[in-house]
Amino acid sequence: MIDASAPPLRLAVVGHTNTGKTSLLRTLTRDRSFGQVMDSPGTTRHVEGARLLSDGHTAVELFDTPGMEDGIGLMDYLDQLAQRAERLDGPERIRRFLGTPESAHRFEQEARVLAKLLECDAGLYVVDVRDPVLGKHKDELAILASCGRPLLPVLNFTHSPQQRTDSWREALARLNLHAMVEFDTVAPALDGEAQLYDKLALLLDARASVLQNLKEDVARQRAIRRADAARLIAELLVDAAALRLSSAPDETALAQATQALRAKISERENACVRALLKRYKFNAQDFPRHTLPLEGERWGMDLFHPQALKDAGLHLGKGMAAGAMAGATVDLFTAGLSLGAAALIGAAAGGLWQGADRYGKRVVGLLKGYQEISVDDAVLCLLALRQIDLARALERRGHAAQTPISLEPAVLEPGTDRPGQDPTPESAPQTPLAATQARLRKGRLPEPLIEARSQPEWSTLSAQFQASPRREQAVRELGELLREE
Repeated sequence: MIDASAPPLRLAVVGHTNTGKTSLLRTLTRDRSFGQVMDSPGTTRHVEGARLLSDGHTAVELFDTPGMEDGIGLMDYLDQLAQRAERLDGPERIRRFLGTPESAHRFEQEARVLAKLLECDAGLYVVDVRDPVLGKHKDELAILASCGRPLLPVLNFTHSPQQRTDSWREALARLNLHAMVEFDTVAPALDGEAQLYDKLALLLDARASVLQNLKEDVARQRAIRRADAARLIAELLVDAAALRLSSAPDETALAQATQALRAKISERENACVRALLKRYKFNAQDFPRHTLPLEGERWGMDLFHPQALKDAGLHLGKGMAAGAMAGATVDLFTAGLSLGAAALIGAAAGGLWQGADRYGKRVVGLLKGYQEISVDDAVLCLLALRQIDLARALERRGHAAQTPISLEPAVLEPGTDRPGQDPTPESAPQTPLAATQARLRKGRLPEPLIEARSQPEWSTLSAQFQASPRREQAVRELGELLREE
């Protein structure tokens, strides 16, 4: 637990111009609106602050500072000051500089950085590892070290093909900076924040408990986001699987029903995308709209799931009446009007079939020649895979990323409309999510969606929507299958 009476840990985010200091704060705070991120030098011209909370209390205060632009010139000026004054230690030397006219003019940017670092407990020195190691970097590091505060180098853009991570590690070690952390602000590792707080705890052992609590809070929040994302996807899939539209048998009516179905599913998917973006604190510009290939519909009723039959009062294997009713149901919906259909109608009229009031309108509609349309299994599988991929991309995306998210289209088996085979070897250990993805890639629906097929009242897109404990259970079970551990 955080001691609410203890002052927060204060960290200055420092470094050369345009290395990603503001980007780091955006990613740590999950706030893409913090500061201004541009591919041009000197974007940050003054000090900005942000807070990280743990247990509802401020654990860390972060301060974004301007970029240091003239480390070599400042080092020469500090050497001149040292020659004109008595022997001073590092912090006093920096304070002497801050009292000179040059700190308000030629070295104004550097003075703001150093003044803020002196006020803080430590500094995060952000390095763009795509840059070559130059003398100016070494001089500004030596100047920052003079402030007498622990410095933790944060190696940014480590995923870039132009990265020079090894060169930077060697150069930092030569400056006695052996503790450092790789943290790509565009695509941070899932444990990137945990690594950063662990390294800080090594440098600030007196505040280790604060950083440990913050690390644990980050892990809890990530688990909550994943569970929320899985539920959002599960609700979308149940809505889509359960949705059924009725249509008269003529060609015009069928075409209109098909178009209406596609529009409903498309808008429902877009609503899920918006909800996922909001949950991960991104916006619509991060994921341009992509059209789902809704080129598959199914005609016919789904009334044969065991749970649907049970809900309707048909307990298979328990008595002659139950068996007869099950056979009549299958006759009706697989062979049209038949002797079985007559038996069903008579049973319903006599009250033997307890589900008659629930399915009556659908049965009468079918007897009159009406048909029901629903989303094809392949489309449901593609829909599920795309939402899983989006949630995973959002989980791994830094809030400083400027390029839009691009998801690879799901690969279909050659010559079919089915999703492709799972590339993971069957012998490899699989998490529940991996197993679910493998099933979806083979065009096979998870059990909760198979049941949803027979429960049209489960779809919030339907005028007949009815909330029920069984629907909630199906959503919960599906969410567990979709949640990444």
